[in-house]
Amino acid sequence: MNNDYIAIAKKTLEIEAHSLREAMGTIGDEITRTVEAILACRGKLVITGVGKSGLIGAKMAATFASTGTPSFFLHPTEALHGDLGMIGKDDVVLAISYSGESPELSSILPHIKRFDIPLIGMTRNRESTLGRYSDEVININVSQEACPLDIAPTSSTTLTLAMGDALAVCLMKARNFQKEDFASFHPGGALGKKLFVKVADLMRIQNLPIVDEKTPLKEAILTLSEGRLGTVMLTNAQGKLSGLLSDGDIRRALLKSDFSLEAPAFMYATHNPFTISDATLLASDALVLIETKKIQLLVVTDSTGVIQGVLHLHTLVEAGIS
Repeated sequence: MNNDYIAIAKKTLEIEAHSLREAMGTIGDEITRTVEAILACRGKLVITGVGKSGLIGAKMAATFASTGTPSFFLHPTEALHGDLGMIGKDDVVLAISYSGESPELSSILPHIKRFDIPLIGMTRNRESTLGRYSDEVININVSQEACPLDIAPTSSTTLTLAMGDALAVCLMKARNFQKEDFASFHPGGALGKKLFVKVADLMRIQNLPIVDEKTPLKEAILTLSEGRLGTVMLTNAQGKLSGLLSDGDIRRALLKSDFSLEAPAFMYATHNPFTISDATLLASDALVLIETKKIQLLVVTDSTGVIQGVLHLHTLVEAGIS
């Protein structure tokens, strides 16, 4: 069999894209009423569905929950066996069934209506069981599935998922949901780290490689090796940072005619290095400073210049700060 898989893939995307464009022309006031009902909800948005619709519903619930709308997914079969009690009098239910006639879902609809709460249906058929029970119906009808047999849910599931995203975005806009809000729900994600992790959370404060600036170079090199930072910090008589001595500084010193292991480490160090005195600075901002200054080690001092800790470029990378 000699199939043109590139052409097949493009055709699939074309059919599904066409379904989305068709849906754009059918969207009406039901979207506004649905968004307003969810905004007025004092409880949670409960999403339910079976099969492929259930899988899409679970993804929707995750999207809503992470974008400011408390939500969870409830499987209709589990609802029939006790989990119906998870639905409260202040909730809103979003039920998904392309045909509108899924037996498991249809079985719980009368019980949901007993709670006298808004029921939003996503279906292709307003006259279906789900359509008749629903207070609002969002049309997810497609003219063609991308499946070559026009059977397997493809275009229809794509449209359903997109409708869920559309509702989530509407709610985000209505709530003025910002990236800081998103990050608070994703503290372990890249955005959460970027917006919440501070220098103080990552900087090293113990066993710092620090020597007096008058320390002989050979002793400073030993401290540098034990410190495992590639750099040793030098302090003056007042205990304040006066210089940094790195591996690179030592290599460059070896080329000098007056090089001596007995000379004070300060002679070969970088004087007045760049530092920060605010450990509450975001780690992502610290990374920008490190890259801008073309350094690997950022020293954190107090307002008088006394060393409080250090932040290494490798620490930021390992923590996933970007």
